[in-house]
This record gives sequence, C-alpha cells and structure tokens, in this order.
Amino acid sequence: MRVTTALLVLAAIARPALAQSEEQLRAYFEGKSVVIKIDMPGAEAGVDVHPGTAQPIEFPALAKRLKLFGTAIHRGDQALVTKIKVKKDMIEVQLGGGGYGTFGDDASPNVNVPAVPKSAREKDLERDLDRATDPREQRRIRDDLDRLKSQRQREDARNQARAAEARQMKEANIRQRRAEGGSRFNLRYHNAVPAEALTPDGVVQALADYVDFSGTSVAPEAPAVERPRDELRKGLTVDEVDALLGRPEAITQRREGTLDVSTSIYRAPGRTITAEFVEGVLIRFTISSRVR
Repeated sequence: MRVTTALLVLAAIARPALAQSEEQLRAYFEGKSVVIKIDMPGAEAGVDVHPGTAQPIEFPALAKRLKLFGTAIHRGDQALVTKIKVKKDMIEVQLGGGGYGTFGDDASPNVNVPAVPKSAREKDLERDLDRATDPREQRRIRDDLDRLKSQRQREDARNQARAAEARQMKEANIRQRRAEGGSRFNLRYHNAVPAEALTPDGVVQALADYVDFSGTSVAPEAPAVERPRDELRKGLTVDEVDALLGRPEAITQRREGTLDVSTSIYRAPGRTITAEFVEGVLIRFTISSRVR
C-alpha cells in the first residue's frame, strides 16, 4: 500500500513537470528554422533517435522507411520546427508538419470494390433450373444463366478497371502528400525522459549529429497567397478539389456496378471545370472556356 501511494505521488508530481518542460521546449523551438543533416522519410514514423547509446540511429531501419515512404526532407534542406511534444519516454520534434499519416490523413490507397452480386433474375433462374426436369427447358435456363453470368463478369471487369485507375491516382496523391508533409525526430529514452533531456540544450545535444541549430531563427511568416488553379491533378479527393476550386455549382451522382461515381461542375472566371470522381478520388477532369 505504501509503495502504491508513493508511486501515485510521484506520478502526480511528474505530470506537471513534463507539461512545464514541454511548454519551455515549445516556446524555444517552435516556429524556428533548422538545417537537416540526413534524409528523413515522408511519414509520421519519422526518425527514431536513442540518445546516449552507441548507435543512436538504426540506419538500416531508417533506410527501410525511406524506401517505403520516400524522402520528405533531404539532407541540407531547411525545415521549420512545427511542434514539440513530450511523452513519458519520448520527445517528438516535428518538422514541416510532422510527417504524413497523422490523424485525419488518408494513407491507404485502397479503393474497395465488392463483386457485383447476382441479380434477382439470376437467382430465380437458378431456382428454376433445380426444379426443371425437361432437358430442353434445362438448356434454355442454362443459356439464360450463362448470358447473365457473362454480363455480371463484364461489369465486374469494368469496375475493377476503374477502381485500379482510382487506386493509381490515389497512390500518386499520397506520394505527393508524403513529400510535402514533413517528418519528425523521435528522441526515445529507456523508461522515462531524463530531466537533463527536457531542456533546449538537451534536445540540441541529442540531435547535434543530425540537425544544424547554429542558424536557428524564427521563420518569417509566409504571405497569404491564393493557390494556383494548375494544382488540379488526378488523385485528389473531393475535399481537396473543393478546397482548390470552391464549392461546385452542380453535382450528379450515380452507381456504376458497385462503384460510387460523381461528377462536379465548377465555375471559374472564363472557364468551366468538369471533374469525375470514383469512390471520392478524382480520375479525370476537363477544362473548357466559356464566353461571358
């Protein structure tokens, strides 16, 4: 009982201390630019660093992440520290957004396409075939079943082809998002973050071989600019296209087999943009001029 009480007291003391240290680190680092000395993967997994060990970074593991997720921050790049987060046994130093794959990021390229189900007519014919006794009637039913089955298989093939196209577009979009989403360093400690690590100097020392803090300065605020229209590309989601072009003037929706297909019409000065989405992914668009 005494041991449990002591642990609860220590935990109650440690939580405010961690929160206070996190605030100090955030105030010191966030919003400042640093120069990165190694390539960093385009994923929220980032780069694991074990300060004070013989090999702080397991470079084979880092190489796997770079191969799997691509490089978001290259050696020699300048990066903005966007967030510092202190956990029980880790300090996260997030750069340029912290890496793609955090909460709200769709990191899966999958487009679910269930098989086209049997129609009511096909099920009825199967039931009739079980009951039929006349050979000619059986042949007629089998011929009708074969025709319906062929139609269903062709519809499945069309759906799979469109889904494959949507997957390719989505994969390309995710690759670009990974390249733009930043990365992070995860300073990992055994059991708990030591007190000496919870200081700006402690973080700088832990990352000295991988980050150049010598020119650390507050990054100037970027001026607000309108995103150019030519950023429209296949693979974007409906929300991303709406954010780029504004709300569509008209939306039509339809089912093609098991796929949800929608067409949105956007109006821009001097032109009309027609965008077609499959399962929420832009697979094609046309831009036509219009006379005012």
